[in-house]
Amino acid sequence: MKTSKTALNLTEGRPVKLILLFAIPVFLGNLFQIGYSLVDTKIVGRILGETALAAVGSVSILYTLLTGFFNGLSLGFSVLTAQYYGSGDERRLKENVAGAIVLGFLTAAVLITGIAIFIQPVLRLLHVPQQQLEMALSYITLLVWGMFVTLAYNLCANTLRAIGDSITPLVFLVIAAVTNVVLDYVFILVFHMGVSGAAVATLVSQMLSVVLCLIRIRQGFPVLHLSRAHFALSRGQVLSLYKSGLSMGLMSSLVNFGSLVLQSGINQLGTNIIVAHTAARKVFEIWGLPVSVLGSSMATYCGQNYGAGRYDRIRQGMKSVLILGAVWDGIVFVLAHTVSSYLIRFITSSENEEILYWGTLYLKVDMSFLLVCLFIVILRNCMQGFGDYRTPILSSFIELVGKLVFTFVFVRLFGYWGIIWTEPVIWFLMVIPLVVMTLKSPVVRMQQPRHKEL
Repeated sequence: MKTSKTALNLTEGRPVKLILLFAIPVFLGNLFQIGYSLVDTKIVGRILGETALAAVGSVSILYTLLTGFFNGLSLGFSVLTAQYYGSGDERRLKENVAGAIVLGFLTAAVLITGIAIFIQPVLRLLHVPQQQLEMALSYITLLVWGMFVTLAYNLCANTLRAIGDSITPLVFLVIAAVTNVVLDYVFILVFHMGVSGAAVATLVSQMLSVVLCLIRIRQGFPVLHLSRAHFALSRGQVLSLYKSGLSMGLMSSLVNFGSLVLQSGINQLGTNIIVAHTAARKVFEIWGLPVSVLGSSMATYCGQNYGAGRYDRIRQGMKSVLILGAVWDGIVFVLAHTVSSYLIRFITSSENEEILYWGTLYLKVDMSFLLVCLFIVILRNCMQGFGDYRTPILSSFIELVGKLVFTFVFVRLFGYWGIIWTEPVIWFLMVIPLVVMTLKSPVVRMQQPRHKEL
């Protein structure tokens, strides 16, 4: 099977070394992605003020919900691609990639159109403050229609990662991140487009990364070159793709929909709380990034090794990643209790004591329980890689129900304290089915590895 030199075969070699070689470019790419999201936030807050920042923050979870679904959908598709790559089945691999493109854009067309039609009722359900409504609407409307571009990038990036290449998506994401920063200043400072300028900058930079990825695939990845015949989808193929893709998409959606509901509660606590939470979540995303990257990397790693029949390597990889993640969680605990206030002040460009207090407190409490989150992220991504689609959704459903309960009960009783304790409590409930079903999995319990000749 012909692939680029930047692609890794994750079925041979020392597991921890391969996982790190694969995960580090993914981490750097996601770091740049969060970086230019943080720059968006800082530019909006510094140039346009706290009201504009609150407008962006009040709807940011809706954007996260959509991007999470489409990334999950494309990642689920790519898990099957990784399995076919691991088994050496080039024909099925190409058919899977073609099917992912067709089903991805059909799903996006239905979902995006529906959300765009009902966007104003959605903002009312989110309790976006009236003084921020117009800015929030213009910002999120652009990003919703731009989801087609977001999906295109995720399909390209996750397909490349499925065959072991995590470097190409990194290179083009860095280019996009730098472009985004430049365009932020151009559209906001030069053209005075307000919060809409930040949205346009994001979409233009994403489009650039898509074009560059497509050019690179055409030039260097023969295994991903498709013909018209590969797009003739069978019923079984559609069901298989949707089973994997919707599983990961729904898993992400349930998590983010719960956060969306939670955001509606936050939006009723005032501008200072919205700003504090928006800033704290940006820091949370950065500190939690190594955990999420290890998780998504394990989906590909487990997918390739499951396709190759290397169950022994799956178990070795899981143990190594859990140890690495635990070390990082210890570092985060120290950071949360020492530098949180400085980071909140930097992101918000604010000296408001209420904003600094609540943002710092959120990080100190929630980051103290990141180890539980580590087990959740690693185990459910591994399960997706070796074909257990139900348990991760069950775990995510527990999170959704928990956030509904906290939003409508505890937030009303305890205010932002209810928000702070939402995730730590729910994490402990979510991890239970994941641990139980992982220990019962034939892949984990198998005494003798099943090898498959490629």
